[in-house]
Amino acid sequence: MTGRLAAIFGCAGPELTADEVAFFRDADPFGFILFARNVEDPLQLRRLTADLRAAVGRDAPVLIDQEGGRVQRLRAPHWREWTPPLDTVAQARDPARAMWVRSRIIAHELRGVGVDANCAPCADIAGTDTHQFLKNRCYGTDPAVVSAISTAVADGHLAGGVLPVIKHLPGHGRATADTHHDLPTVTATRAELAATDFAPFKALNHLPMAMTAHIIYAAYDDKPATQSAAMIRVIRDEIGFQGLLMTDDLNMQALRGTLGERTAASMAAGCDIALHCKGDLAEMLAVAAACGEQTPAIRQRAERALSARHAPDPVDIGALEAEFRGLMSGEAYV
Repeated sequence: MTGRLAAIFGCAGPELTADEVAFFRDADPFGFILFARNVEDPLQLRRLTADLRAAVGRDAPVLIDQEGGRVQRLRAPHWREWTPPLDTVAQARDPARAMWVRSRIIAHELRGVGVDANCAPCADIAGTDTHQFLKNRCYGTDPAVVSAISTAVADGHLAGGVLPVIKHLPGHGRATADTHHDLPTVTATRAELAATDFAPFKALNHLPMAMTAHIIYAAYDDKPATQSAAMIRVIRDEIGFQGLLMTDDLNMQALRGTLGERTAASMAAGCDIALHCKGDLAEMLAVAAACGEQTPAIRQRAERALSARHAPDPVDIGALEAEFRGLMSGEAYV
C-alpha cells in the first residue's frame, strides 16, 4: 500500500503529538521525512519511525537527508560523521568504491533506526559558479565521473535496503543562488544542458525515486522546473526518468505564492508527490488540500518505487569501515 495522499510530510519534534497522529491517520500521506529537530538518539528515533508508520497503519517510507558533510541529520556521538562528498571524492584512491562503501555504511545506520529512504545521490555537476550551499555536496565536475559515482552511491544504498532519491532533476549545478532563499535562472542552451547537466540523471533514470530542482531553465520555460510542465516532460521523455517524482521542499523561497498555490502548480505540472518538510500542522493541512490523492498513475509509480525496498544484503560493517579507511589513505574516521 502506498497511502492515499500524494504527499510526504515532516513532523514538529522528536515525538508525535496527538494532533499529528490524527492528521496523518486521516490524510494517509505517501511517506514522511525527518530532520535534525526530530533526532535525539537511536532509541528515540526507532520509536518515532515506528510511531509514524503506526499512524498510517502501514510500512510507509521514512526519508531523511543523510548526504554526509553539511547535509547530515544523524550526527555524532550516536552516528558517524562524514566529510563533504566532494572532499571524499577528491581524497579517495578509488572514488566510486569509496562512495559505495560510505553509502553502504550510511544505509546500515539508517535502517538501524527505521529510516528506509535517503535523499541521495546528489547528481548535480559542480562548476566554477555553483553556489556554495551545493558545491561540496556534489561529486565532481565531469558528467561521466558524476554519473559513475552517483551510480555507486545509489547501489550502496540499495544494497543496504534504503531507497535512493536522486536530486535535483534536471540539474542544479549551474545555479548561482541558494534556492532556499532565491529563484535562480539557468541560461545554458538545450544542447549544453543535454551534454552536461542532464547526463548523470539519464544514467540514473532507472532508479525508483527522484526530486526536482526549484530552478528556471530559460531555454525551456520561464517557470521553475518543479512547476513547469515543459521541464517535467524533459525529465520524463529526454532524461527518461519514469520513477516517482517528488518536489523539493515546497517551503523553499525559490517558489512564489501560498503553500496551496505552490503545491497545486507543482502537481499540475506533473510532479507525483508534494514534499513539505517544516512539520507545521497548519501548513500541512494547506498542502494536503492542494495536492490531492494519488492518481492511478502516481500510485503505480509509488508501488514500483516501494517494490525496490528489500532487506539489507548481509554485510560486515567492521570490514567495510577498514576498507573505507584504506581507501581514504588514513583519513580521520569516527
